[in-house]
Amino acid sequence: MVYLIWDLAPKCTQHPLLISSCAHVKTDVFSVYNAVGQVPVVHTLPEGESVAGVTSLADEVYVLREKERDQVEVYDVIYYRLQRRLTVPKIRWFVDMTSCEHYRCVYIADGGYPGKCIHRLDVQGAFTRWAVNDKPWGISVNAAHNVLVTCGDARKIKEFNSHGDLLRELTLPVDVINPQHAMHTRNGELLVCHDDAVHRVCKISADGRHIIKSHGGRPGSNIGQYKGPFHLVVDNNEFVFVADHYNHRVTLLSPTLDYIRQVVSPDDLQSDPDRLCLDIHRRRLYVVDNDIIYTTGRVVVFSV
Repeated sequence: MVYLIWDLAPKCTQHPLLISSCAHVKTDVFSVYNAVGQVPVVHTLPEGESVAGVTSLADEVYVLREKERDQVEVYDVIYYRLQRRLTVPKIRWFVDMTSCEHYRCVYIADGGYPGKCIHRLDVQGAFTRWAVNDKPWGISVNAAHNVLVTCGDARKIKEFNSHGDLLRELTLPVDVINPQHAMHTRNGELLVCHDDAVHRVCKISADGRHIIKSHGGRPGSNIGQYKGPFHLVVDNNEFVFVADHYNHRVTLLSPTLDYIRQVVSPDDLQSDPDRLCLDIHRRRLYVVDNDIIYTTGRVVVFSV
């Protein structure tokens, strides 16, 4: 049996793209894959200090701003009204943010010396932290509810449990330089975006040793190219959204890392997309939109 969705890569006419039937492919693929053009903006959170991360948890959206106090702004997900502000103690350098529904907590990556740590914020307001011992860049949470920390300078992926115990450490292939962000696929492989001589998204074996497939190459602005792929999010069907920073856009890839289309264009943003968050339940894509010198930023909310 096969299911049909429309192939939305730029063409003069549309034609069906066949997707093989398997346990994890569903017929309720996001409407973003069946729409023509960019996805619509439904809201923009207030502009303020530059934004280092955004995530959703339960019925709230958490926004991490680069300032001395009240760094975490919490909004409701219906009307996007500010509910409260939280101060992260002893944070040095704001890098990224993610969340875990299972443990009902938010994680914040801190790349400042001598910190180089992960802060954990429980929904009750309690903060704890643990050392990474390499500079953290992007962070994500996998299906086992563990935290994946991308250490760009060291070219490593470190996996911690929710209490900060190091479970494993992978060194990436030699040609994966400047890894920015990593996520696990359902079968344990890694999705990694990186930029150096080549700017691309790679699918890497579970042991971190081999590149299975990649999308991208030499930096550029054409279809299939990136200039600074900084951040990833993946939906339940393993479609991949990529924040293409210097091209001021968000690109959608298939589970096999084939180009589908641009879902957020430069016209939708004031400047550069840095971080992404996908609320699968509400079909909302949150895009961090900072100015080029990181003095101001906002979060744009798209309906997918």
